[in-house]
Amino acid sequence: MGSKEAPCRAHAIFCLLLLFCAGTKCLASEFEVTQEASLSVDASPNLARKIPDTLFGMFFEEINHAGAGGIWAELVSNRGFEAGGPHTPSNIDPWSIIGDDSSVFVATDRMSCFSRNTVALRMEVLCDNCPDGGVGIYNPGFWGMNIEDGKTYNLVMHVKSPETTELTVSLTSSDGLQILASAAIRVSGTSNWIKLDQSLVAKGTDRTSRLQITANKKGVVWLDQVSLMPSDTYKGHGFRTELISMLMDLKPRFLRFPGGCFVEGSWLRNAFRWRDSIGPWEERPGHYGDVWNYWTDDGLGYYEFLQLSEDLGAAPVWVFNNGISHHDEVDTAAIAPFVKDILDSLEFARGSVESTWGSVRAAMGHPDPFPVKHVAIGNEDCGKKNYLGNYLKFYNAIREAYPDIQMISNCDGSSTPLDHPADLYDFHVYTDSKALFSMRNTFDKTSRSGPKAFVSEYAVTGKDAGRGSLLASLAEAAFLTGLEKNSDIVQMASYAPLFVNDNDQTWNPDAIVFNSWQQYGTPSYWMQKLFRESSGAMIHPITVSSNYSGSLAASAITWHDNDNSFLRVKIVNFGPDAVSLTILTTGIEDSVNTLGSTATVLTSGSVMDENSFINPNKVVPVTFQLRNAAEEMEVTLSPHSFTAFDLALAQSKLVAEM
Repeated sequence: MGSKEAPCRAHAIFCLLLLFCAGTKCLASEFEVTQEASLSVDASPNLARKIPDTLFGMFFEEINHAGAGGIWAELVSNRGFEAGGPHTPSNIDPWSIIGDDSSVFVATDRMSCFSRNTVALRMEVLCDNCPDGGVGIYNPGFWGMNIEDGKTYNLVMHVKSPETTELTVSLTSSDGLQILASAAIRVSGTSNWIKLDQSLVAKGTDRTSRLQITANKKGVVWLDQVSLMPSDTYKGHGFRTELISMLMDLKPRFLRFPGGCFVEGSWLRNAFRWRDSIGPWEERPGHYGDVWNYWTDDGLGYYEFLQLSEDLGAAPVWVFNNGISHHDEVDTAAIAPFVKDILDSLEFARGSVESTWGSVRAAMGHPDPFPVKHVAIGNEDCGKKNYLGNYLKFYNAIREAYPDIQMISNCDGSSTPLDHPADLYDFHVYTDSKALFSMRNTFDKTSRSGPKAFVSEYAVTGKDAGRGSLLASLAEAAFLTGLEKNSDIVQMASYAPLFVNDNDQTWNPDAIVFNSWQQYGTPSYWMQKLFRESSGAMIHPITVSSNYSGSLAASAITWHDNDNSFLRVKIVNFGPDAVSLTILTTGIEDSVNTLGSTATVLTSGSVMDENSFINPNKVVPVTFQLRNAAEEMEVTLSPHSFTAFDLALAQSKLVAEM
C-alpha cells in the first residue's frame, strides 16, 4: 500500500494547487456532486469582538505513559526500586538480573538513606570467577532506552558497600552484546551511602538499549535512586526536547495539569500528592497511579509542571484533589487538612522567598513566583456526595487568601445555572464525530451572565476516531469554530488526551503519538495548529447560506504576526460533496493583497485515514499561495476537508518583502 499512497497524495495536492490558481472549475470532473454555498464575513471593526487571550491551550495528564517514559526524559524506569510500595520485598520490575542464582543474589530491603523512600536494592555477588562482563542488574527503561551516537548521558546513583569494590556501568544493546558506552566506578568500602555521578558518551545508536550495573568479584553492594538522563533536555529542565517542540508549535495559552483522573485516583491513597512530588528527586517517594495502572517516580512533579508552563509561555492551571477519589471521599467535616494542603501548594507557587513554601521553591532554583491564577477544585466530581460541601471549603479559603485566583467548578453550567459560586465551570465532551459536529452551536444559548465555560476536555472517540482519524479532526474543528464564536462565554478549551506512548495505548485517540525515539501528530494535532492564532484575535460575524449548510462550519478572525495582519476564514466541509463556495468580505479597512495570502487544507483520500510511524505525514495540512485572494472570491472545498484562508491585509509588510 505504501507505493500507492504517495502518488495519490501528490495528485490531491496538485488538484488543490490548481483549485486556487484557476478557481472553481478545475475540479469539476473530480467530484460527482458539487454543492453551492456562500459565506459572508463582516470585518467591520465596530462588530468585531476580542477572543480571550486564554482560549486555546492544552491539558496534560499522566496517562498512556505521557510523562513517565514520555515528556519526562528520565530513562530509568523504577529508579528507586519503590514500585512495590512501602513494603518489602518490592517489585523491582523492569529491573532484571544478569547472571543466575549461583552467581548473584538480588533482593530489596529498607536500607535506603532516604526517609521518604526507604527501599533500596541489595546485590550480592557470589562468584569468584564471574562470567566475562560480570554479573549484576540491568534496566531497559520504558520499552527500551533510546541511546544515540555521540550524545552524553548523565548517570547518578547512590551506592554503599562494606568493602571496596568496583562496578561497571554500561549502556548496551537490549541483549547486552553490544556496548555503546561503559565506565568503571570504584566504590570505597564504607558504612555510609555515597552519591556517584558519571557521564557516558555513546559510541553508537540503539533505540532499545539498556543500562547495566555489573561486578566481577565477590561482595555486597547496595544501590538506590539510579537515574540516567540525556544531557540535552529542553532548556536543561528535564523534558524531552522533540516532544516539547511539538507543544511549542501549538502556541498554547494555558497548561492544565496533572489530570484528570490521575488527580483523583481510584482510591485516595493513590491520588497525586504535590508535597511528595517536590524537593530533590532522590527524596520523592513516587506513587502508583491506580487509575491508569502504572508506577511513577514523580520526577515530573508539581514544580516541573509549573516550570513547563513557564517554558511554554502558558498560564498554569492547577487541578487538585478535593478529598474525593473514584471510590472514597473525605467528609466535609474533616476536609480542613486538605484545604490547608492546597493553600500551601499555592504558597509554594506564588509565595515570596521569605515564606515557608516559597523558600522551598527558591531552593529548587526558582526564586521568582509562578503566576498561578487558575485552579480547578477536583476533576469530574460534581454530583458526588461531598463535592459541594468540600468545594465551598476550598473556594472560601482560596478566595480569602488569593482573591485574584480564578476557581473552576466541576459542575457544568452551560444549560443550567450553578448553585454555587465559581469563576469558571468545567465542560467535558467525548463522543462520536457526528455528535460533536452537531455540538458546534452548543453554547449559542448559554446564559451570558455568571461563570465562564472551560471546555477542558474534548475529543472525538469511538469507532470513527480510530487512533486519530481525519474524520475526528474535522468534527473537532467544527466544534472549535463554535467555541470561537461563543468565546464571550467560553474562556478556555483544550483537547484530551495530549500524548500516548505507542507501548501503552490505554486511551485512544490522542493528539501526539510517540515511542522512545519517534513521534508524530494525529490529524487532531494538526487541526489544532490552525487554531493557534485564535487566542487574543478579533472574531467577526459570518453568515453561511446554502442548502448544504448543515455540513459546513466556519469562523472568521483577524490575527497579527509581528507587523503583518491577516483575515483568516476557516471552513469545515464535513460532508461527502465538494462545495463551490463564494466568500464575500465587507468592512475591511485595508484591501487584500494576493501576495502573502495563503490557503491551508487538511484533507485526505479517506475520512478514516490516520498518520503512523511508517507514514507520519499522511494527513497533514498543505499550505500554498492563494492567487485569487480578494474581498470576493470563489473557491472549491474538497469533500471532508478543513480549510483556512489567510488573506493578507494591505498594511502588511509582506508586499515589500516579496
